[in-house]
Amino acid sequence: MESIHNIKQKFSIVGNDYALHRALEKAVQVAPTDISVLVLGESGVGKEFIPKIIHQFSCRKHHSYIAVNCGAIPEGTIDSELFGHEKGSFTGATSMRKGYFEVADGGTIFLDEVGELPLTTQVRLLRVLESGEFIKVGSSQIQKTNIRIVAATNLNMIESIQKGKFREDLFYRLNTVQINVPSLRFRKNDIRLLFKKFSNDFAEKYHMPPIKLTEEAFKYLENHPWPGNIRQLKNLIEQVSVVEKKREISIEKLKEYLPENIPSLSFSSSNNEQFFHDFSNERDFLYKILFDMRKDLNNLKKLTFQLIKSQNNTNNNFLEENQQLMEKVFGNMINTSNNPVKSIVEDSIFRLEHSSNSSKNPSKNEDFDYEEVEEDSTNKNESNTLSLQKREIEFIQKTLKKNNGKRRKTARELGISERTLYRKIKQYGL
Repeated sequence: MESIHNIKQKFSIVGNDYALHRALEKAVQVAPTDISVLVLGESGVGKEFIPKIIHQFSCRKHHSYIAVNCGAIPEGTIDSELFGHEKGSFTGATSMRKGYFEVADGGTIFLDEVGELPLTTQVRLLRVLESGEFIKVGSSQIQKTNIRIVAATNLNMIESIQKGKFREDLFYRLNTVQINVPSLRFRKNDIRLLFKKFSNDFAEKYHMPPIKLTEEAFKYLENHPWPGNIRQLKNLIEQVSVVEKKREISIEKLKEYLPENIPSLSFSSSNNEQFFHDFSNERDFLYKILFDMRKDLNNLKKLTFQLIKSQNNTNNNFLEENQQLMEKVFGNMINTSNNPVKSIVEDSIFRLEHSSNSSKNPSKNEDFDYEEVEEDSTNKNESNTLSLQKREIEFIQKTLKKNNGKRRKTARELGISERTLYRKIKQYGL
């Protein structure tokens, strides 16, 4: 598989954000297949790169690639644009015209702003996705097309479905694979890289030295909410590059172009926020890492207990002889009894065996995902555990809501089995 570094160079993509890399990885991964892809992200984040990458790394790369802005075509002519029309089919149809689905046969078509399609056009599109068939406007002849569809939108599709503006069956057809492009405000560490690229580009374009920012101005830039995302940043840099004679821009000068307390635009809806980002929020990503680490730690404890048990069976003095090692493994747990290490380890082994025996029962949980070995701890550790548990509940609730209550998809996104998710839902009463 092509490296992310090479892809970014090839398509002039700037940034090292995790969510951005994840989007690029998914694009390359699905490219060799013919499944439909839905790209989600706010306006101005650069969604148009994803279908280009998918087309370039697919077996269709030698055929046509057509990008269609569905929101820019009038409702009365969009069927003709997409599917073509016969001569005389409507006023002004003086000749037969091929539509995009016929022209791009064998290639890829990118439907940008697919959420703006009229309902009648959505029915036609659904038929193309299901059977590869379409009918020209004014014709009765069924035609076939072999085409890969990649769609994109900045709308909350679940909300559009609920309002009756978008067909649910079409949404699930398009959303076979979902790729989320993160907003610029979640990519603060990439802002300096983007600024450097754009300032150098405009310096070369307008034959002038590139602009620079003071450190205070950079921090102000990084903390700006960026409702227009990368498009807004690019326009700002171009404007400053052309207008300002001084090449070093202070925070005071920058605020003239980028005032504080501007009203939020594209990110005002919390529903949009959770729908558009697949762990692009740093906090969610950190929670995911913590849960994975806890799972790995529990697996490590299980292995350690098994090793200790096997050693203790062959050497009754093993625990006493290796007390220093046990202290490093179990930390402050060793101060809880007269024969601390032995009692704690043996008790832990007993509980582990009990848990393992219970797991053999088909009615019980067979996973050890997120299971914790009970242990004595200080009030601080208990508080931390409760805090992490609270975060876990919030995280599961958020992911369930994002996936519209679909548990299989939620479990896949959380990186756990469905059975573990069912147990967590029952345990926390979600």
